[in-house]
Amino acid sequence: MALSQKLLEQRLNRPVKYFDQVESTNDAAKAWLAAGAPEGAVVIADEQTRGRGRKGRSWHSPPDAGLALSLVLQPDSAHLPRVNLVAALSVYDLVRECGCEQVGIKWPNDVLADGLKVSGILPEAVWEASRLKGAILGIGVNVRLDFSGSALRHSAISLEDVAERQLDRGELIASLLRRLDHWYRLIASPALFAAWKSRLITLSQPVRVGEIEGVAVDVTADGALLIRDEQDNIHHSGTGDLVMNAEERLH
Repeated sequence: MALSQKLLEQRLNRPVKYFDQVESTNDAAKAWLAAGAPEGAVVIADEQTRGRGRKGRSWHSPPDAGLALSLVLQPDSAHLPRVNLVAALSVYDLVRECGCEQVGIKWPNDVLADGLKVSGILPEAVWEASRLKGAILGIGVNVRLDFSGSALRHSAISLEDVAERQLDRGELIASLLRRLDHWYRLIASPALFAAWKSRLITLSQPVRVGEIEGVAVDVTADGALLIRDEQDNIHHSGTGDLVMNAEERLH
């Protein structure tokens, strides 16, 4: 079923702004936050032409092919790093609901289905001087993108490949937001961190983040990765692109 403002308002029971096409749902959500959007408001697009990934990478989400949404949140500034954890756990749950048994979180927030990336997550804080005005949580999920023949064929997958059936994007959005609401309520709880850590596939694995190379030995309560190098030094990595093995580097 095609997405629409009316359909989404009926299903989601929260403030919604829907766009057939938008450059960036995160940018639209920031503008809405500046105009007074309440916590829990969500921007949803059928097509996103200039979505952003880590390090400002651009991402195009074609129409009728995925989920592209941004949620307005107002966490305590002390819990801001945990927004990443909330998002990763919510997408993890969504993938499991689609029937995938082989699901894991690659630090910090990449959700893998059958070893391939199924989503992108970009949280952005909005500040007024030194006061946190809010956080925008952008999430993109591949639903029926065809990666065969593309440069991403060995690294990305879509939910319909996992589910082996056609999926209703409206139902997927409603399910994802239910999981986001659930985990966000636990943002200050040790249970959130414990759940995220238990789903990580990164720990005890050889990794590289930037110039740091070694074995991922642990994560901190705010989601940073601890890496032990060959000299037995421990490095603290708060963010970055993680490579887990030589095979992935070739991709």
